[in-house]
Amino acid sequence: MHNTHSSNDTSPGLLAGKAAFITGAGRGIGAAAARLFAREGAEVLLAARTQAQLKEVTEEVRAAGGTAAYVVCDLADPDSVRAAVDRAVELYGRLDVAFNNGAAITPPGPLDQVSQADFDHLYAVNLRGPWLAMSAEIAAIRATAGTGAIVNNSSVGSWAGNPELPAYGAMKRALNSLTESAAVTYGPEGIRVNAIAPGGTVTEMIRTWETYSPGLVERLTPRIPLRRTADPEEIAQAAAWLLSDRASYVTGAVLKVDGGARA
Repeated sequence: MHNTHSSNDTSPGLLAGKAAFITGAGRGIGAAAARLFAREGAEVLLAARTQAQLKEVTEEVRAAGGTAAYVVCDLADPDSVRAAVDRAVELYGRLDVAFNNGAAITPPGPLDQVSQADFDHLYAVNLRGPWLAMSAEIAAIRATAGTGAIVNNSSVGSWAGNPELPAYGAMKRALNSLTESAAVTYGPEGIRVNAIAPGGTVTEMIRTWETYSPGLVERLTPRIPLRRTADPEEIAQAAAWLLSDRASYVTGAVLKVDGGARA
C-alpha cells in the first residue's frame, strides 16, 4: 500500500505525544497499527501472546525511529490483561489511547456444529477480553491522562446474520454494544469509545478461514465495491484517526472499513 507519510513531512504526527496500548499487536492489523501509531508520534506498548512476534515488530518500530515496548498478554486471562495495561502506565507514565484489536477465530460452520469449547474460547478472547481491557484502560486513562480514546476492533461479520461464523459474529455484535454503552457512560469524562468493523483483510485470520473454505477470497472480492481486500495498514489508519484528536467529536460509532461491502 502507498504510504502517504512523507519523510520530509515536518508536521506533528496524528498521535504525537500520546501513549498507546495495542492488543493482538504481534501480527496482522495489530502489528500494522503498532508501526503506524509509532510513525504518527505515539509511544506504543504492544501486547499479544507470542513473544517472538512481539519482539520482531517492536524491533522494527524502534529501527524506524519509533518508541515501542512489548508485554506478553493473554486476553483470556484477566490478571494478564490488567497487568499489561498497568505496564503501559509504568513505562510511559500515562495512557492516552488504546486499540483493542486482539481476537481469536475458530473453524467456520453452522451454529449446531460449533463446539462448546470453541464458543467459550471466542467468548473469553473476543468479548470478555475487550471488556476486561476497556475496564483497565478507562481506569488508567482516568488516573493519568484524564481524557482519551479507545477503539475496539469489531467486524463487518457483526452487522448481519453470519452463517459461517455464527459465534464469532455474535461476540463481535456484542462488542459493538459494549462499545456504544461505554461511549455513553464515559463521554461526560472526555473518554471517547468507538469501534471499527473491517471487511476482508489480508491477515492470518482470513488465511485460516480460507483453509476451511477454499476460494473464500475469490468469492468475497466481487461483493466488495472496491474489488479488493484490505491491507492491514488501511484498517490501522481508520483506528488511528478515531484515536486521534481529529476525531474529537466522534464517539459511540462503529465505523465500517470494508471497501463498501455492507453499503
